[in-house]
Amino acid sequence: MKRIKPLFFILAVLFAIIIVVPTLLVLPFTTEKNSLVANQNNTQISANNTVEASAASILQEPTLEVAVYRSNTKKIDKIMLEDYVKGVVASEMPAEFELEALKAQALTARTYIVKQMVTNEQISTPEGADVTDTVIHQVYKSPAELKQIWGAADYEWKMARISEAVEATKGQIITYKNEPITASFFSTSNGYTENSEDYWKNSFPYLRSVESPWDTASPKFQNQAVISVPDFEKKLGVKVSDQLVGKVIARTKGNRVAKVDINGKIFEGREVRELLGLKSSDFTWKKQGNQIIITTKGYGHGVGMSQYGANGMATEGKSFEDIITHYYQGTTISNVDPYLKDTIVARK
Repeated sequence: MKRIKPLFFILAVLFAIIIVVPTLLVLPFTTEKNSLVANQNNTQISANNTVEASAASILQEPTLEVAVYRSNTKKIDKIMLEDYVKGVVASEMPAEFELEALKAQALTARTYIVKQMVTNEQISTPEGADVTDTVIHQVYKSPAELKQIWGAADYEWKMARISEAVEATKGQIITYKNEPITASFFSTSNGYTENSEDYWKNSFPYLRSVESPWDTASPKFQNQAVISVPDFEKKLGVKVSDQLVGKVIARTKGNRVAKVDINGKIFEGREVRELLGLKSSDFTWKKQGNQIIITTKGYGHGVGMSQYGANGMATEGKSFEDIITHYYQGTTISNVDPYLKDTIVARK
Protein backbone atom coordinates (compact mmCIF):
# COMPACT_ATOMS: atom_id res chain seq x y z
CA MET A 1 0.00 0.00 0.00
CA LYS A 2 2.86 2.37 0.73
CA ARG A 3 4.08 1.76 -2.87
CA ILE A 4 0.63 2.34 -4.36
CA LYS A 5 0.19 5.83 -2.86
CA PRO A 6 3.02 7.46 -4.82
CA LEU A 7 1.83 5.76 -7.99
CA PHE A 8 -1.71 6.90 -7.32
CA PHE A 9 -0.46 10.44 -6.65
CA ILE A 10 1.46 10.52 -9.93
CA LEU A 11 -1.54 9.28 -11.89
CA ALA A 12 -3.78 11.91 -10.26
CA VAL A 13 -1.38 14.71 -11.16
CA LEU A 14 -1.15 13.51 -14.77
CA PHE A 15 -4.95 13.38 -15.01
CA ALA A 16 -5.23 16.94 -13.65
CA ILE A 17 -2.68 18.21 -16.21
CA ILE A 18 -4.58 16.54 -19.04
CA ILE A 19 -7.79 18.28 -17.94
CA VAL A 20 -6.36 21.72 -17.04
CA VAL A 21 -3.82 22.36 -19.84
CA PRO A 22 -6.36 22.46 -22.74
CA THR A 23 -8.37 24.91 -20.70
CA LEU A 24 -5.30 27.09 -20.15
CA LEU A 25 -4.55 26.93 -23.87
CA VAL A 26 -8.10 27.79 -24.91
CA LEU A 27 -8.62 30.76 -22.57
CA PRO A 28 -5.99 33.09 -24.15
CA PHE A 29 -7.34 32.43 -27.66
CA THR A 30 -10.89 32.96 -26.48
CA THR A 31 -9.90 36.25 -24.87
CA GLU A 32 -8.02 37.30 -28.02
CA LYS A 33 -10.99 36.42 -30.23
CA ASN A 34 -13.41 38.31 -28.00
CA SER A 35 -11.00 41.24 -27.97
CA LEU A 36 -10.78 41.13 -31.78
CA VAL A 37 -14.57 41.06 -32.12
CA ALA A 38 -14.85 43.95 -29.68
CA ASN A 39 -12.24 45.92 -31.61
CA GLN A 40 -14.04 45.21 -34.88
CA ASN A 41 -17.33 46.38 -33.37
CA ASN A 42 -15.68 49.51 -31.95
CA THR A 43 -14.05 50.18 -35.31
CA GLN A 44 -17.43 49.82 -37.04
CA ILE A 45 -19.07 52.12 -34.51
CA SER A 46 -16.23 54.61 -34.94
CA ALA A 47 -16.59 54.43 -38.74
CA ASN A 48 -20.33 54.96 -38.51
CA ASN A 49 -19.82 57.92 -36.21
CA THR A 50 -17.25 59.36 -38.62
CA VAL A 51 -19.67 59.05 -41.56
CA GLU A 52 -22.45 60.67 -39.53
CA ALA A 53 -20.10 63.43 -38.37
CA SER A 54 -18.96 63.99 -41.97
CA ALA A 55 -22.57 64.23 -43.14
CA ALA A 56 -23.31 66.70 -40.38
CA SER A 57 -20.23 68.77 -41.19
CA ILE A 58 -21.32 68.98 -44.84
CA LEU A 59 -24.52 70.62 -43.70
CA GLN A 60 -22.87 72.80 -41.09
CA GLU A 61 -20.09 74.01 -43.37
CA PRO A 62 -21.19 73.59 -46.98
CA THR A 63 -18.25 72.98 -49.31
CA LEU A 64 -20.14 74.66 -52.10
CA GLU A 65 -18.52 76.53 -54.95
CA VAL A 66 -20.04 79.49 -56.76
CA ALA A 67 -19.46 79.60 -60.52
CA VAL A 68 -18.70 83.26 -61.23
CA TYR A 69 -18.36 84.56 -64.78
CA ARG A 70 -15.46 87.04 -64.71
CA SER A 71 -16.22 89.88 -67.09
CA ASN A 72 -12.55 90.80 -67.65
CA THR A 73 -11.14 87.35 -68.41
CA LYS A 74 -14.37 85.98 -69.97
CA LYS A 75 -13.85 82.84 -67.91
CA ILE A 76 -15.77 81.12 -65.12
CA ASP A 77 -14.05 80.94 -61.73
CA LYS A 78 -15.13 78.45 -59.07
CA ILE A 79 -15.09 80.23 -55.70
CA MET A 80 -15.95 78.82 -52.29
CA LEU A 81 -19.25 80.22 -51.03
CA GLU A 82 -17.94 82.18 -48.04
CA ASP A 83 -14.98 83.52 -50.03
CA TYR A 84 -17.44 84.71 -52.66
CA VAL A 85 -19.50 86.49 -49.99
CA LYS A 86 -16.36 88.25 -48.74
CA GLY A 87 -15.54 89.41 -52.26
CA VAL A 88 -19.07 90.78 -52.73
CA VAL A 89 -19.17 92.64 -49.40
CA ALA A 90 -15.74 94.12 -50.12
CA SER A 91 -16.92 95.27 -53.55
CA GLU A 92 -20.40 96.50 -52.63
CA MET A 93 -19.94 98.29 -49.28
CA PRO A 94 -17.13 100.51 -47.92
CA ALA A 95 -14.99 98.60 -45.41
CA GLU A 96 -15.05 101.71 -43.22
CA PHE A 97 -18.76 101.20 -42.52
CA GLU A 98 -19.91 100.04 -39.10
CA LEU A 99 -19.41 96.34 -38.43
CA GLU A 100 -23.16 95.70 -37.99
CA ALA A 101 -23.83 97.26 -41.39
CA LEU A 102 -21.18 95.01 -42.94
CA LYS A 103 -22.84 92.01 -41.30
CA ALA A 104 -26.18 93.01 -42.81
CA GLN A 105 -24.51 93.30 -46.21
CA ALA A 106 -22.96 89.84 -45.77
CA LEU A 107 -26.42 88.42 -45.13
CA THR A 108 -27.86 90.02 -48.26
CA ALA A 109 -24.93 88.81 -50.38
CA ARG A 110 -25.19 85.23 -49.13
CA THR A 111 -28.98 85.21 -49.45
CA TYR A 112 -28.81 86.49 -53.01
CA ILE A 113 -26.42 83.82 -54.26
CA VAL A 114 -28.13 80.99 -52.36
CA LYS A 115 -31.45 81.94 -53.94
CA GLN A 116 -29.77 82.00 -57.36
CA MET A 117 -28.36 78.50 -56.91
CA VAL A 118 -31.41 76.95 -55.25
CA THR A 119 -33.96 78.27 -57.75
CA ASN A 120 -31.71 78.23 -60.85
CA GLU A 121 -32.84 81.75 -61.72
CA GLN A 122 -29.89 82.54 -63.97
CA ILE A 123 -30.57 85.85 -65.70
CA SER A 124 -28.08 87.20 -68.26
CA THR A 125 -25.64 84.48 -67.18
CA PRO A 126 -23.34 82.51 -69.52
CA GLU A 127 -23.80 78.74 -69.58
CA GLY A 128 -22.17 77.07 -66.59
CA ALA A 129 -22.15 80.19 -64.42
CA ASP A 130 -24.30 80.99 -61.40
CA VAL A 131 -23.70 84.74 -61.59
CA THR A 132 -21.56 87.39 -63.22
CA ASP A 133 -19.28 89.70 -61.27
CA THR A 134 -21.16 92.86 -62.33
CA VAL A 135 -24.08 94.96 -61.09
CA ILE A 136 -26.39 92.74 -63.15
CA HIS A 137 -26.06 90.38 -60.19
CA GLN A 138 -23.61 91.34 -57.44
CA VAL A 139 -20.24 92.98 -57.91
CA TYR A 140 -17.45 90.56 -56.99
CA LYS A 141 -13.71 91.20 -56.93
CA SER A 142 -10.97 88.73 -56.11
CA PRO A 143 -8.39 89.28 -53.33
CA ALA A 144 -5.77 90.20 -55.95
CA GLU A 145 -8.11 92.78 -57.51
CA LEU A 146 -9.01 94.26 -54.12
CA LYS A 147 -5.35 94.51 -53.14
CA GLN A 148 -4.69 96.45 -56.34
CA ILE A 149 -7.66 98.77 -55.73
CA TRP A 150 -7.02 99.38 -52.02
CA GLY A 151 -3.25 99.11 -51.98
CA ALA A 152 -1.27 96.62 -49.90
CA ALA A 153 -1.28 98.85 -46.80
CA ASP A 154 -5.08 99.05 -46.55
CA TYR A 155 -5.86 95.60 -47.85
CA GLU A 156 -5.01 93.75 -44.64
CA TRP A 157 -7.17 95.74 -42.23
CA LYS A 158 -10.04 96.13 -44.66
CA MET A 159 -10.22 92.42 -45.46
CA ALA A 160 -9.85 91.56 -41.77
CA ARG A 161 -12.84 93.74 -41.00
CA ILE A 162 -14.95 92.31 -43.82
CA SER A 163 -13.94 88.75 -42.92
CA GLU A 164 -15.05 89.37 -39.35
CA ALA A 165 -18.49 90.49 -40.56
CA VAL A 166 -18.85 87.52 -42.92
CA GLU A 167 -17.71 85.01 -40.29
CA ALA A 168 -20.17 86.47 -37.76
CA THR A 169 -23.08 85.66 -40.11
CA LYS A 170 -21.68 82.43 -41.54
CA GLY A 171 -24.34 79.89 -42.44
CA GLN A 172 -27.21 82.40 -42.22
CA ILE A 173 -29.57 83.78 -44.85
CA ILE A 174 -32.74 85.89 -44.91
CA THR A 175 -35.99 84.01 -45.46
CA TYR A 176 -39.69 84.79 -45.80
CA LYS A 177 -42.13 81.94 -45.14
CA ASN A 178 -39.23 79.47 -45.25
CA GLU A 179 -37.91 80.62 -48.62
CA PRO A 180 -34.77 82.70 -49.39
CA ILE A 181 -35.77 86.24 -50.28
CA THR A 182 -34.83 88.46 -53.20
CA ALA A 183 -32.31 90.42 -51.13
CA SER A 184 -32.11 93.61 -53.16
CA PHE A 185 -30.10 96.57 -51.86
CA PHE A 186 -28.92 99.96 -53.07
CA SER A 187 -26.72 102.83 -51.99
CA THR A 188 -28.84 105.72 -50.70
CA SER A 189 -32.55 106.42 -50.32
CA ASN A 190 -34.38 109.73 -50.63
CA GLY A 191 -35.63 109.25 -47.08
CA TYR A 192 -37.83 106.25 -47.94
CA THR A 193 -37.35 102.90 -49.61
CA GLU A 194 -39.60 101.83 -52.46
CA ASN A 195 -42.33 99.20 -52.78
CA SER A 196 -40.93 96.60 -55.17
CA GLU A 197 -43.86 96.86 -57.60
CA ASP A 198 -43.37 100.62 -57.89
CA TYR A 199 -40.01 100.04 -59.57
CA TRP A 200 -40.17 96.45 -60.83
CA LYS A 201 -43.10 94.41 -62.07
CA ASN A 202 -43.19 91.97 -59.13
CA SER A 203 -44.67 92.68 -55.72
CA PHE A 204 -42.81 91.12 -52.79
CA PRO A 205 -44.46 91.32 -49.34
CA TYR A 206 -41.11 91.89 -47.62
CA LEU A 207 -39.95 94.66 -49.98
CA ARG A 208 -42.16 97.43 -48.63
CA SER A 209 -41.58 101.16 -48.46
CA VAL A 210 -40.12 102.11 -45.08
CA GLU A 211 -38.62 105.29 -43.66
CA SER A 212 -34.86 105.68 -43.95
CA PRO A 213 -33.98 109.07 -42.45
CA TRP A 214 -30.30 108.19 -41.92
CA ASP A 215 -29.57 108.60 -45.64
CA THR A 216 -29.45 112.39 -45.48
CA ALA A 217 -25.90 111.96 -44.12
CA SER A 218 -24.84 110.11 -47.28
CA PRO A 219 -22.55 112.00 -49.69
CA LYS A 220 -24.76 110.56 -52.44
CA PHE A 221 -28.02 111.88 -51.02
CA GLN A 222 -28.33 114.69 -53.59
CA ASN A 223 -26.98 114.96 -57.10
CA GLN A 224 -27.30 117.35 -60.02
CA ALA A 225 -27.10 116.66 -63.74
CA VAL A 226 -27.05 119.20 -66.59
CA ILE A 227 -28.34 118.09 -70.01
CA SER A 228 -28.69 120.20 -73.14
CA VAL A 229 -32.23 120.60 -74.47
CA PRO A 230 -31.43 118.86 -77.79
CA ASP A 231 -29.81 115.93 -75.95
CA PHE A 232 -32.77 115.70 -73.55
CA GLU A 233 -35.26 115.70 -76.44
CA LYS A 234 -33.29 113.10 -78.38
CA LYS A 235 -32.97 110.66 -75.47
CA LEU A 236 -36.65 110.86 -74.55
CA GLY A 237 -38.08 111.39 -78.05
CA VAL A 238 -39.97 114.55 -77.01
CA LYS A 239 -40.16 118.26 -77.67
CA VAL A 240 -39.74 120.52 -74.69
CA SER A 241 -42.05 123.52 -74.46
CA ASP A 242 -40.69 126.95 -73.69
CA GLN A 243 -42.47 127.20 -70.34
CA LEU A 244 -42.32 123.71 -68.80
CA VAL A 245 -40.00 120.72 -69.10
CA GLY A 246 -42.55 118.25 -67.82
CA LYS A 247 -45.14 117.76 -65.09
CA VAL A 248 -45.10 115.01 -62.44
CA ILE A 249 -48.58 113.51 -62.39
CA ALA A 250 -48.05 110.66 -59.89
CA ARG A 251 -45.60 109.71 -57.15
CA THR A 252 -44.85 106.40 -55.50
CA LYS A 253 -45.23 105.62 -51.81
CA GLY A 254 -41.50 106.16 -51.53
CA ASN A 255 -41.98 109.70 -52.92
CA ARG A 256 -40.26 108.99 -56.22
CA VAL A 257 -41.70 109.90 -59.61
CA ALA A 258 -44.25 107.31 -60.71
CA LYS A 259 -45.44 109.09 -63.88
CA VAL A 260 -44.48 112.30 -65.62
CA ASP A 261 -46.06 114.10 -68.56
CA ILE A 262 -43.56 115.67 -70.96
CA ASN A 263 -45.46 117.73 -73.52
CA GLY A 264 -48.23 115.15 -73.77
CA LYS A 265 -46.04 112.03 -73.64
CA ILE A 266 -46.35 109.93 -70.47
CA PHE A 267 -43.27 108.27 -68.93
CA GLU A 268 -42.70 106.19 -65.84
CA GLY A 269 -40.14 107.64 -63.46
CA ARG A 270 -37.93 104.60 -63.91
CA GLU A 271 -37.94 105.12 -67.70
CA VAL A 272 -36.76 108.71 -67.36
CA ARG A 273 -34.08 107.70 -64.89
CA GLU A 274 -32.70 105.00 -67.16
CA LEU A 275 -32.95 106.95 -70.41
CA LEU A 276 -31.20 109.99 -68.93
CA GLY A 277 -28.80 108.05 -66.69
CA LEU A 278 -30.02 109.68 -63.48
CA LYS A 279 -28.93 108.57 -60.01
CA SER A 280 -32.51 108.20 -58.77
CA SER A 281 -36.12 108.27 -59.91
CA ASP A 282 -36.82 111.03 -57.37
CA PHE A 283 -36.07 114.02 -59.58
CA THR A 284 -37.04 117.61 -60.24
CA TRP A 285 -35.93 119.76 -63.16
CA LYS A 286 -35.90 123.25 -64.58
CA LYS A 287 -34.99 124.77 -67.92
CA GLN A 288 -32.28 127.43 -68.04
CA GLY A 289 -31.58 128.76 -71.52
CA ASN A 290 -30.61 125.80 -73.67
CA GLN A 291 -29.99 123.49 -70.73
CA ILE A 292 -32.09 121.41 -68.36
CA ILE A 293 -30.85 121.14 -64.78
CA ILE A 294 -32.04 117.98 -63.03
CA THR A 295 -31.74 117.48 -59.27
CA THR A 296 -32.08 113.98 -57.83
CA LYS A 297 -32.42 112.64 -54.28
CA GLY A 298 -31.00 109.26 -53.41
CA TYR A 299 -28.79 106.88 -55.35
CA GLY A 300 -30.09 103.62 -56.81
CA HIS A 301 -33.42 101.92 -57.43
CA GLY A 302 -34.57 102.34 -53.83
CA VAL A 303 -35.84 98.77 -53.29
CA GLY A 304 -34.71 96.78 -50.26
CA MET A 305 -31.85 97.72 -47.94
CA SER A 306 -30.28 101.15 -48.13
CA GLN A 307 -26.56 100.75 -47.48
CA TYR A 308 -26.11 104.23 -46.03
CA GLY A 309 -29.31 103.73 -44.07
CA ALA A 310 -27.91 100.48 -42.67
CA ASN A 311 -24.73 102.27 -41.65
CA GLY A 312 -26.78 105.03 -40.02
CA MET A 313 -28.74 102.49 -38.01
CA ALA A 314 -25.52 100.76 -36.94
CA THR A 315 -24.04 104.09 -35.87
CA GLU A 316 -27.03 104.51 -33.55
CA GLY A 317 -26.28 101.13 -31.97
CA LYS A 318 -28.68 98.94 -33.94
CA SER A 319 -27.68 95.33 -34.65
CA PHE A 320 -27.55 93.65 -38.04
CA GLU A 321 -30.74 91.81 -37.05
CA ASP A 322 -32.43 95.19 -36.47
CA ILE A 323 -31.25 96.40 -39.87
CA ILE A 324 -32.48 93.30 -41.69
CA THR A 325 -35.93 93.28 -40.08
CA HIS A 326 -36.36 97.00 -40.79
CA TYR A 327 -35.56 96.90 -44.50
CA TYR A 328 -36.98 93.43 -45.20
CA GLN A 329 -40.37 93.43 -43.53
CA GLY A 330 -41.60 90.21 -41.91
CA THR A 331 -38.45 88.23 -42.67
CA THR A 332 -36.47 85.78 -40.55
CA ILE A 333 -32.75 85.09 -40.32
CA SER A 334 -32.44 81.33 -40.91
CA ASN A 335 -29.84 78.58 -41.10
CA VAL A 336 -28.73 77.99 -44.69
CA ASP A 337 -28.13 74.23 -44.37
CA PRO A 338 -31.61 72.94 -45.32
CA TYR A 339 -31.58 75.05 -48.47
CA LEU A 340 -28.13 73.96 -49.64
CA LYS A 341 -28.34 70.23 -48.89
CA ASP A 342 -29.89 69.23 -52.21
CA THR A 343 -27.71 71.67 -54.15
CA ILE A 344 -24.53 70.20 -52.62
CA VAL A 345 -25.61 66.66 -53.49
CA ALA A 346 -26.60 67.67 -57.04
CA ARG A 347 -23.23 69.29 -57.71
CA LYS A 348 -21.09 66.39 -56.49
